[in-house]
Amino acid sequence: MNIFQEIQQQVHQAFPALFGSDVELNKITINETPKEFIGDITLVVFPLLKLTKKNPEESAKTIGEFLTENNTNITGFNIIKGFLNLEINPNYWIDYITNRQQSTDDIQQKEKILIEYSSPNTNKPLHLGHVRNNVLGYALAGIYKANGHEVIKANLINDRGIHICKSMLAWQKFGNGETPESAGLKGDKLVGKYYVEFDKHYKVEIEELVAQGKSKEEAEKQAPLLKAAQEMLLKWENGDAETIELWKTMNNWVYAGFEVTYKNLGVDFDKFYYESNTYLLGKDIVEEGLQKNVFFKKEDGSVWIDLTDEGLDQKIVLRADGTSVYITQDIGTADLKYNDFKMDQSIYVVGNEQDYHFKVLKLILQKLGKPYANGIQHYSYGMVDLPSGKMKSREGTVVDADDLIDDMIASAKEQTEALGKIDDFTEEEKSALFRTIGLGALKFFLLRVDPKKRILFDPKESIDLQGYTGPFVQYTYARTRSILRRVENISTHDSRLTTHDYSLHPSEKELIKVLYKYTIVLADSCKEMNPAKLIDYVYEVAKTYNKFYNECPILAAEKEAEKNFRLLLTEQTGNIIKQSFAIVGIDVPERM
Repeated sequence: MNIFQEIQQQVHQAFPALFGSDVELNKITINETPKEFIGDITLVVFPLLKLTKKNPEESAKTIGEFLTENNTNITGFNIIKGFLNLEINPNYWIDYITNRQQSTDDIQQKEKILIEYSSPNTNKPLHLGHVRNNVLGYALAGIYKANGHEVIKANLINDRGIHICKSMLAWQKFGNGETPESAGLKGDKLVGKYYVEFDKHYKVEIEELVAQGKSKEEAEKQAPLLKAAQEMLLKWENGDAETIELWKTMNNWVYAGFEVTYKNLGVDFDKFYYESNTYLLGKDIVEEGLQKNVFFKKEDGSVWIDLTDEGLDQKIVLRADGTSVYITQDIGTADLKYNDFKMDQSIYVVGNEQDYHFKVLKLILQKLGKPYANGIQHYSYGMVDLPSGKMKSREGTVVDADDLIDDMIASAKEQTEALGKIDDFTEEEKSALFRTIGLGALKFFLLRVDPKKRILFDPKESIDLQGYTGPFVQYTYARTRSILRRVENISTHDSRLTTHDYSLHPSEKELIKVLYKYTIVLADSCKEMNPAKLIDYVYEVAKTYNKFYNECPILAAEKEAEKNFRLLLTEQTGNIIKQSFAIVGIDVPERM
C-alpha cells in the first residue's frame, strides 16, 4: 500500500468517529501537492463537506490533526481554502529509497487478455500508420503484463479479398515473372509495387471509358481490370489450383517481408490468425442468431440485424447469395479466439475509422448472449499525418516502415557523430547505438501522444537529444550508468544509508517523490489503457534527475553518506527508466 492509499484508508476508517457519518472510499481524493505550496500530499476536502457538516477549513483542520496524531509518517499540515496539504516525514522518503530494492512484487495475476494488433493486408508493405498500430499494441501488451495480467499478442493477417487479387492480377499482367530475388526487393515491397501498378492502369481504363461517354461511376465498375480482379477472387473462392498457387507464392513473399519489418521494429506475436482461414466462420453463428430472432431475413434472402434501438442502423450480416461480409468473419473469429484462449478481455487495436464497426460487433455478440461479448474492446486510435499530408497506399504516397526505420537510424547516426562522444566505440557498438537511439526516438514520439489523438509525425523533432524526446531520456539513463561505472559497488544495506540523521536536499526529495510514483503511474496507465501516461512519467523522471544532477554533487559529495545515498538514487533512477522503456518496447544504451 502506498502513502496515498494509506492516508485514504485512514481517513475512510476515522470518518465516523470524526464526523458521525460514513464516507465512500472513492470520495476521498488524494493528490500530489502542487509545487507552489508547502506539503507533499493533498486531501481535497470539498467533496466531503456534505458529510462533515462543517466549513472547508474546519473540516480540513479536524482531519489534519487526526492524521498528525495517528500517522507517524505525517509531520505537519497546512490548509489552503478547501485543500489539506500534508507534510510527509523525510525519513519515509529515505526509507523508501534504501529499502525499495528489497521489496517484493506482490502483484498477482488478474485476467487473461488477448490483444490483437498490426492486422496488415498482404497487398502492401507496412507503413507509418502500421508502425503506430504495432508500437501501441506492443506497449499496451507490456503495460498489462507489468500489472500482473496474462497477455496473448495476436495478429490477424488480412490475406484474401479483392485488394489482394488486384496485386496478383497486376503481377500476372505486368510482372514478367519478377521475384523478390530478381528485383532485389523485399517481398512485401514487390507485391506493394504491383498494387500501385494496378491502380495506375485502372485509372487509365476509367479515363478511356469516360472518354467513350460512360459516367465516372459506370467506368469504375466496368473497367476491364476491375472485372478481371473480381473474376480472380471468384476463382480463388472456388479453389482454382492456379489462382491458389499464385496467391500462396505472393503471400509467402509478403510474410517474409513482414517478418523482417517486425524484427526491425522490435515487436512480436504469440498467435497468428489468417483471414483466409476465418472468413467463412460466423455463418453458423448467423444461423444461430436467426433461430434466436436476433437476426432477420429480407425478401432477397439477405440476413440483417436491426440496431436502431441502440442508436445505430440496420446492418447486413450475410449477403443474399449466402456469402460472408466483413462483420460475419469478425463474429466467427471472435468465437474462435475465445475457444482458443478463454480470455477475459479481447482488445482490438484498430484505427478510429472503424469505431462504428466495433460498436456493431460488440452489440451483435451481446445480443447473441456470447460469454465473451462484454470483454470485447476496441482500442481506437488516431491516424498519423505527415507535414506533406495524408498517406495513400494506392497512390504509393505512404511512408514505408522499413524506410522510416532506416531514416531514423541515419538521423541518430548523424546527430550522435556530430557530438563527437563515441570515438572510442567499435563499429559494432556504434551501429547498435544508432539503432537504439533511432528506434527509441520513433517509438517515444508515437507513444507520447494520447492514443485517441491524431499525430503529425515530425522525424526531426523526434530525434532531438533535448526536450520531450526518447533520446533525451536515453541520454539520462546513459548518464546514470556512466556515474555508476566510476564506483566499485553500491551497498544498499550500508548503515550510513539508513540513518535518520540524513538531511534531504530539496532536489533529492523531489526526485524521490517522482520515483515513488512508478507503480502508481504503471497502474494508471493500465487502467486508462494509455501508454502516454507512462511515457510522460519517464520523461518526468529524466528531467527531475537532471535537475538533481546539476544541484547535488554525487561523486564529489562532501560526506560519504551523501555520496552513497546519491549513488543509490542514481541507480534507482536508471532502473526505473530502463524498466519503463522495456515495458513499451524501447531499449536504452549503456553508453551514449
